[in-house]
Amino acid sequence: MNPSDTDTTLLLQCRPGLEHDTAAEVTERAAEADLPGYCRTRDGEGWLQFHPALPAQPRALGQALPWRELVFARQCFVSQCTFEALPAQNRADPLAQAAAGLLRQYDALYLEHPDTNEGKSLSGFLRKFRRPLEAALLKAGLRPRRGAPNLHLFFLDSGRVYLGSSAPGQAAPWPLGIPRLRMPGGAPSRSTLKLDEAIQLFLGEDAGRLMAPGMRAVDLGAAPGGWTWQLVRRGLHVTAIDNGPVDAALMADGLVEHLRSDGFRYRPPRPVDWLVCDMVEQPSRIAELMGQWLARGDARAAIFNLKLPMKKRWAAVQDAQARLHRQLERGGRRAQLCAKQLYHDREEITVYARAVD
Repeated sequence: MNPSDTDTTLLLQCRPGLEHDTAAEVTERAAEADLPGYCRTRDGEGWLQFHPALPAQPRALGQALPWRELVFARQCFVSQCTFEALPAQNRADPLAQAAAGLLRQYDALYLEHPDTNEGKSLSGFLRKFRRPLEAALLKAGLRPRRGAPNLHLFFLDSGRVYLGSSAPGQAAPWPLGIPRLRMPGGAPSRSTLKLDEAIQLFLGEDAGRLMAPGMRAVDLGAAPGGWTWQLVRRGLHVTAIDNGPVDAALMADGLVEHLRSDGFRYRPPRPVDWLVCDMVEQPSRIAELMGQWLARGDARAAIFNLKLPMKKRWAAVQDAQARLHRQLERGGRRAQLCAKQLYHDREEITVYARAVD
């Protein structure tokens, strides 16, 4: 069975409800890369496609819009084949033959679906389908090899599939862009998962070096201590700033000092390695505050959340980034900056900033 459509598009997954924000970002970023195009979105679907206005080579499309540099996309890949009605008696062979027409080898095999209630109903089917599909890929001459492109199959149901690929290192390391994190025993709040995901995503294999035992950190808006808990479990000394109470168990090993102070006024007596912040405040104020800390050298690196408005979220992100950079420029500093709408975020994004000398 041949695919019904062979247009080259960029398929992006996002948090349901953020489709228009994802489209606004991708369309603007693509235009800046001289790759004009458009997106079609529907509220609550959790995915969308960017259609280049002119035919685009898959490699150029992926390079122009890399997943790691997109704020709202949890996952993305270049889609090149669409199946609208796979035969129920043999779904694997047509998909394998189409994949063999695109790739010679593949690294990771992603079987994904929208992060919606309807999409989640496919998870059991996809777990069972993986083995026959891998066998069909081998039969079609397509073998796994580390460092090859990733192979993506995005299922809307058991018969409708988008098939494509992503360059090595260009896909989220987790299917659907969702890390499988468990709520740790002893953590005082579920917000601890936000910082855990951020550390895994932004720091990756360098986390043990960049966030090492013995380093010093400040947690602004710490109560009840979910983010402080993540720092303490990595052996950091933490100054927890909040007028509210911090979980008493965090104080047991002597790594945490709790100061009842205003997070916007506090400054450390000497520079610290890390600043983290999950305060509920306008994104413009948080961005300027983080910029001031980094510009003055009060902290070498920061991870913080920006609570976004209900509308024009992409515009709010751009405004916050501009404010942060202006603060840095006033202090004669620059920073490496990454931002993502993480799975454990809600109406917010998480930003990683590291001062660059």
